[in-house]
Amino acid sequence: MAHTTQVNFRIDEDVKRSAEKVLDEIGLSMSAAITVFLKKVSREHRIPFEMSADPFYSESNMRYLEKIKKDIDEGKAHFEEHDLIEVED
Repeated sequence: MAHTTQVNFRIDEDVKRSAEKVLDEIGLSMSAAITVFLKKVSREHRIPFEMSADPFYSESNMRYLEKIKKDIDEGKAHFEEHDLIEVED
């Protein structure tokens, strides 16, 4: 028989409520859902879903955008038209 342990963590109240609602509809408790997640992590040695960061919100892009905003506010910005730049994955 496996031994159990208690794990405590903090989470935003709105996220908790929303997750509990969905899990209730599925028929799982929060504890069961987290156990399923952790077993999958343990078995697969990875986070069991794709994770990515939106580069728009990266620290370097935020600094770049703040500088542009400052230039606009100070009347130093120069705008010109250009073709749409598309990035392929």
